[in-house]
Parts: sequence; structure tokens; C-alpha cells
Amino acid sequence: METKIVTLAAFHVAGYRIEATVEEFEAGLRQNLYDKLIENKDEIKHRKNDQVLLMQLYPSHEDFNAKVDSFTHVLCYEVNVPEGMPPGMIIHHVPARSYVTCTHRGLESEIGDTYDYVYGQWLDDTGHVPECYDFEIWDERYQPDSVDNEIDIYVALQS
Repeated sequence: METKIVTLAAFHVAGYRIEATVEEFEAGLRQNLYDKLIENKDEIKHRKNDQVLLMQLYPSHEDFNAKVDSFTHVLCYEVNVPEGMPPGMIIHHVPARSYVTCTHRGLESEIGDTYDYVYGQWLDDTGHVPECYDFEIWDERYQPDSVDNEIDIYVALQS
């Protein structure tokens, strides 16, 4: 799997936040939030583009397991100005940071294998330490039920 380290400037996102396990999120909450976000996207006045981001914010305790513990999911859009959001949406600030990035290719239901590689083998091999969040970019290549699906993953790294 091809990975690279990139540094991104700080940015803001606006969207819907929910606390859930991966299983709960994938069992229907994701689709409900996604549909709601798409339905209300034109109400986001300062939306930068049409790429949906899935921000995943993890607790910082050592025994956290993303596969079984609840954590914060934010389905959102990047915004140029962090104001004027529709009711029920949140604004989240993402600090400037370095990330390891790679592209998951294939069914979205198999994305766990890509995360296992990055959070397991890649981190072990490189000695980098993850920060407590990552995000996915769902652009025109996002076709969750197709083998042609592509999702860019960004895992935040500690400085």
C-alpha cells in the first residue's frame, strides 16, 4: 500500500456530529447523517467544495479500541469561513498537522483492513505516533458498494 506524509494547514469543517461505535455508525447512522448532510449542503454558506469529510475523533486513553468503543464521528464539509451554519450543525477546527495518507481502494466495508495496516504495520515500521483523530475524503470516486470505490485516508501524526 502506498503511503506518504503530508503537512496540511489548519482548516475548519461544518457538519453533523454523533457519538457511536464503528458498528453502530456503519449499521445505519452513517447513511442517515450522510443523507441529511447532502440534503442541507446548500445551506452551508461558506462550503469550500463538494467533498464530504468523515472526521473521526478518538478519546486519548490508552485502552481505547476504535472497533468496540464509542467515539465522535463528524460528517462534514470544509468551509472557508467558520460561521453561519444551519441549525444542528457544528463547526470543528482542525489544526495544522502532518498526516500519513493513503487511498483505500475497494468496497467501503473492507476499509478496516486499510486502517489496520496504517495504525498497525505502518506505525510500527516508521516509529510515528498517531494523534487522536483521522479523516476520510469522500469525493467523486466515493462509491461505497463498488470495487471501484476510492477513499483518501489521513491519519494525524504527533509532532
